This record gives sequence, structure tokens and C-alpha cells, in this order.
Amino acid sequence: MKYMLLIYMDEKGLSQAEREHCYQESAQFAQQLNDKGQYLGAGPLHPTATATSVRTRDGKRLVTDGPFAETREQLGGYFLIDAKNLDEAIDIAGRLPSGRWGTVEIRPVVEVPTLPAI
Repeated sequence: MKYMLLIYMDEKGLSQAEREHCYQESAQFAQQLNDKGQYLGAGPLHPTATATSVRTRDGKRLVTDGPFAETREQLGGYFLIDAKNLDEAIDIAGRLPSGRWGTVEIRPVVEVPTLPAI
């Protein structure tokens, strides 16, 4: 089953050196997952100041700068993994380097057969 591990943290909570170190650790962890056939994708996100939100209501599109909501922690990145079950996904999420500074939300991915395969 595919799981999305959403990484939330204070985007100003790490120095640039700490952030770079986290990227290096995360890349190493991604390689370990890849070696086990569990890695499907991952990536850090640019800060929320670069975000654009799009809403369509009654056929009209509204585009605004910034994230949808103000929060204490921001979505900072993700891992897309293949795990046998939620327990395995929890184990993997617990080993993510960024989990030391933030929160990792685990969400099962709905398999829609008509979507292109990952």
C-alpha cells in the first residue's frame, strides 16, 4: 500500500546548515528505502512565501499568493512510500530525519486505477 508521509515543521526553525544536513540525511534514508523497494518519491518544498493557492468556486478561479491557512507548522516536504501496512509506515515515519524537528503525518494513498502508474 502507498502512504504519503507529510512533513510539517516551523520553516524558520532550522539554520541553513541544519537544513542542508537534514537534506543529506534524508537522501541517505531515501536510498535505504529504495534499496528495499519502498521508495516512491520524496522532496522538500520551498517556503510558504513562494506558495500560490488556487480555488475554483462556481466556475470561477481565484488565485492568491501564499498558503491556504496560517499555522504554527508548515508543510515542508514529503516522502511517498510503499509499505505493507500502517505499522510499517509508522516505523518508516519514525526514522525520518525531519521528524526530530517537526511532525510527520501518515496518510494512505487512494489507489485510483485510471490514474497513470507512479
